[in-house]
Amino acid sequence: MKKSLVLAMAMALGVTASAYAANPFSDVPAGHWAYDSINKLAAAGVIEGYGDTTFGGDKLMTRYEMAQIVAKAMAKGANVDKLAAEFADELDNLGVRVANLEKKADNVKVTGELRYKYMSKDNGFGEKLAGSDSNHENDLRSRIWVTGQINDDWSYTGMLENTQNFHNNAGDEDTSFQRAYVEGKLGGLNVTAGRYNAFFANGNVYDTRADGVEVSYGSKVKVTGFAGKAADGLAFSDFGAGLGTEFDFEGGNYAGAELSANFNKLNVTGGYVNFKDIAKGSVLNDTTVVPEGIDDAIWYVGADYNFDGNVALSAMYLKGDASYNDVDVDKVLDYDYDNDGWTVGLTYKGAEASEAGSWGLFANYYDQGFGTYLAHTTDANTFAGTGFKGYGVGANYTFAKNIVGTVAYYDTESKVAKDFGEKIADQRVWADVTFTF
Repeated sequence: MKKSLVLAMAMALGVTASAYAANPFSDVPAGHWAYDSINKLAAAGVIEGYGDTTFGGDKLMTRYEMAQIVAKAMAKGANVDKLAAEFADELDNLGVRVANLEKKADNVKVTGELRYKYMSKDNGFGEKLAGSDSNHENDLRSRIWVTGQINDDWSYTGMLENTQNFHNNAGDEDTSFQRAYVEGKLGGLNVTAGRYNAFFANGNVYDTRADGVEVSYGSKVKVTGFAGKAADGLAFSDFGAGLGTEFDFEGGNYAGAELSANFNKLNVTGGYVNFKDIAKGSVLNDTTVVPEGIDDAIWYVGADYNFDGNVALSAMYLKGDASYNDVDVDKVLDYDYDNDGWTVGLTYKGAEASEAGSWGLFANYYDQGFGTYLAHTTDANTFAGTGFKGYGVGANYTFAKNIVGTVAYYDTESKVAKDFGEKIADQRVWADVTFTF
């Protein structure tokens, strides 16, 4: 890297070597092919060597060493926009702003993700799911991300999504904007607004799109406030699919706040989110079953600890207060619903898309009552109408750069028997491979 660096930097500075002192480094003799360029850069203060009179031209450079040289060249007025763009993250970590780079480079960036997924499941209704001729899912999900810089402080992100269902092959898939939001700063506040991925309680309460706004302040200790409208068509989806029924409902509105703090290896989180009018107007088998909507106030507190950079342990406690017309849901439906829950998780390493051969393992256990979640992050059946408990284990691996595979097994059951005489169980195997570009 140093051969191309010294030549490019020397030309970018646009000054001659004859004006500078000879032999700046003991290991670069006057007859060396790069002598003039190295002399020029040393005299201009762009390179310093290793402090022992040596240049070390045969040594490999780290990205941070390269970023330091680019930063010094920029300070001298060198035209190094391409290098500044390549090392923008490192320059930012060094506290160097790449002035006007956004105006000189392409302002819009397009990236993508292609995921093939296979899932087989057995929910206790026999080999085939009720209302279906198969017990597996087989689909291809495509996502196109578009990001653009609005100004120095604000950016836009949009995401188009299409899912092809290989099982029913009915051609009923569509393409739609699943994300469309802006991010930026207002004074000392970080703001996200639009259709973005809301993530409450580490995903144990909610992890999917929402139309809303999120405002946060702080770094090591961060306070976050959020409000908006939850996505439609989520609650009861797993439970309804298992029963061969269909729900059509509104996601409801939400508002809440979270406080998190980082203490090196330990992170702690506590928060509150209040959902209003969940499933208001829901239709079950052509009958409106929730005309007024369900309200649910959820408190949570959790922590995670990173032992050595590879092993991490997390735990969370949640308590919900679901009501209908200000009456507790269990009294309305005459069922003894749990109104609290807990989760625990363990991870080892983790596959990184940019690092071929990287891998990871994960295991989670859940015991969450009805009213402690709306759109859970797990791929297990969460029996959203009853609460659920069970576990999931899995592994991920990066086969090649930007090609990551995951395989997992989940075994969960409903927490309330309802009208079936026994609790409903579900076991599923999940496998996917994701390509990013």
